[in-house]
Amino acid sequence: MGVLCGHVSILADEVADARQIVGEAVYVAGWMSFDASHHEAARRYFSLALKLAAEADDAPLAGHTLRAMAHQATDLGHPLEAVDLATASVERKRYTLATPRERALLCVVQARSPAANGQRQEAIAALLRAEDDLAAAAPSNGDPHRVWFFQRASLAHETARTLWTPGDLEGALREFDNSVLTRKADTFTRTHAVTLGYMGTVQARKGNVEAACTTWAQALDAMEGVQSGRAEPVLTHPPSPGHRRYSRQVQMTQVRPSELAAADHRRHHHPGGLGGGHRLGDS
Repeated sequence: MGVLCGHVSILADEVADARQIVGEAVYVAGWMSFDASHHEAARRYFSLALKLAAEADDAPLAGHTLRAMAHQATDLGHPLEAVDLATASVERKRYTLATPRERALLCVVQARSPAANGQRQEAIAALLRAEDDLAAAAPSNGDPHRVWFFQRASLAHETARTLWTPGDLEGALREFDNSVLTRKADTFTRTHAVTLGYMGTVQARKGNVEAACTTWAQALDAMEGVQSGRAEPVLTHPPSPGHRRYSRQVQMTQVRPSELAAADHRRHHHPGGLGGGHRLGDS
């Protein structure tokens, strides 16, 4: 009987491991769908990943998936749903069993959700908790691969978006700038371009038209060859504050990456015509 119980236990562990592996893969499919703006497909994948995480008794994976669902809800303009999902992502073992880096990621999304719902104090508290958690992150923590990307630049980017929501443009601009300065642009090209796109929008809303257009041009340059349904609207449809000069200059920056590549080719072969310059990402 003891041998049989041992085999059953091993089998149960193997089934749980399999569900965890499949759950991770389904989560990735959901995130890729989200990034491509295939939102219904993303919801289905996230729901299935959440179910598999529960069956595998993998609380951190469940929390990570709920975080992604909260992120999606925030981006789609559903703040109440986002708050519920973000709150659930940090409940009990979903937070306590996660590594510090993953906890920080959960908390920055938890911060953005209440900020979008007008809950500024709750958002600031979550940001401070995220900073503390990321400061505690170390290689010895054994982070799951799904959070390897979350570094200081990521925290600064999400902090900027959180501060921007209630109208703290100065704070948002400071954090977007921190993100740009600390990110490894060659490794995180898409996110780097998106950060620049948001940064340009904040600069424009502060009335700094020339800086905004320069930043958007850099963002388009960085985005060349990268495909992302979520990133494209940030870079090709920046909001206009109704300033005539601004509108003319925005039209100059609203070019496709292929057009920007052609302009870059002309710049290098005819430097007198377009002006010199160092392409973002070049060594």
